[in-house]
Amino acid sequence: MSVYEKLKALDITLAAPATPAAAYVMYAQTGNLVFLSGHIAKRADGSVWVGQLGKNIDTAEGKAAARAIAIDLMGTLQAAVGGDLTRVKRIVKVMSLVNSTPDFTEQHLVTNGASELLGEVFGDAGKHARSAFGVAQIPLGACVEIELIAEVA
Repeated sequence: MSVYEKLKALDITLAAPATPAAAYVMYAQTGNLVFLSGHIAKRADGSVWVGQLGKNIDTAEGKAAARAIAIDLMGTLQAAVGGDLTRVKRIVKVMSLVNSTPDFTEQHLVTNGASELLGEVFGDAGKHARSAFGVAQIPLGACVEIELIAEVA
């Protein structure tokens, strides 16, 4: 099944990349690698998914937020490859920042929301190296921020 067939089966529609909120670009390519800037969690209505894991958001909700970010990341990646996700050879690396209390230790489980979806959509090419960090705060109070590196043809 192609990437686009998988997206359709999952009832996922990719949106155009967001406009940068500061002095950066949404993606940069060097050679065959595309680096996507960090994307913060947004709810279905486009509002920032605000909260802190271990305080007012639980692991399941954080995982849903990370999954939503993965959808946004794929939209940006699609723009980076000229509208053709079949050019993606591999998702190389994902880095996740989870807005968490000092005693929250399930950042890796939150980040699975993004990792599992990328694997589901891209198959073996979606298996990636990963880091998941707990941080004191994320811009705009978002609960999760994720960046991605992909290899493209």
